[in-house]
Amino acid sequence: MALIVQKYGGSSVADAESIKRVAKRIVETKRKGNNVAVVVSAMGDTTDDLIDQAMSIDSNPPAREMDMLMTAGERISMSLLAMAIHAAGERAYSFTGSQAGFMTDARFGAAHIKSVKPERVAHVVHDGKIAIVAGFQGINADGDYTTLGRGGSDTSAVALAVALGADICEIYTDVDGIFTADPRIVPSARRIPSISYDAILEMASCGSKVLALRCVEYAQRFNMPLHVRSSFSHRMGTLVVPEGVDARKLPDLE
Repeated sequence: MALIVQKYGGSSVADAESIKRVAKRIVETKRKGNNVAVVVSAMGDTTDDLIDQAMSIDSNPPAREMDMLMTAGERISMSLLAMAIHAAGERAYSFTGSQAGFMTDARFGAAHIKSVKPERVAHVVHDGKIAIVAGFQGINADGDYTTLGRGGSDTSAVALAVALGADICEIYTDVDGIFTADPRIVPSARRIPSISYDAILEMASCGSKVLALRCVEYAQRFNMPLHVRSSFSHRMGTLVVPEGVDARKLPDLE
């Protein structure tokens, strides 16, 4: 039995039908005999909409209150996804970043993870249920909610995978992995079957938006295998595998 952490971005959970489709995929992974924990982003443009609303009220809002507001989007999507999984016949429990044990520093809007102690998540997963965790957020030593900045949900997923001792962290997006160029702009772009941490870090530093820099750095530090793939297909994506790990032995590579 493998332990798999899956992360779904905003485009994958943009509306109710998308959430149902993602729930079906999670249930399929569970019913293959895997333990599953999921990190989810806010639905579609929710975060941008919240920012617009805040700016319409105060052009220079307090950073603490902005982070309090920003955590709302992921709480909505995690709850709806847990409901969809329940409707699909499996039991799921949702957790905010603080409930999942994400402790951060006090830098509002761009907090860094200091530690992850996911006892409640681990209990649910090892009890045969599915844990849904709100990405992009945590809590600081003062008990205030914080957000992790750009790519925060990817970083949350890798950090959770490391803390749980997962076999792999799957990052689901709206393209089939990492390409030589953006396939939505360059039709001739080719999917890269596998890539090193260093190569992805170089791409991220040059402006690639596939994976955030901090996410890859965290994965490299703890040798966490990544599988970047599309939530809209079951095709293989791009594997990021530490040296010495046999990619053929990684779980759920259908």
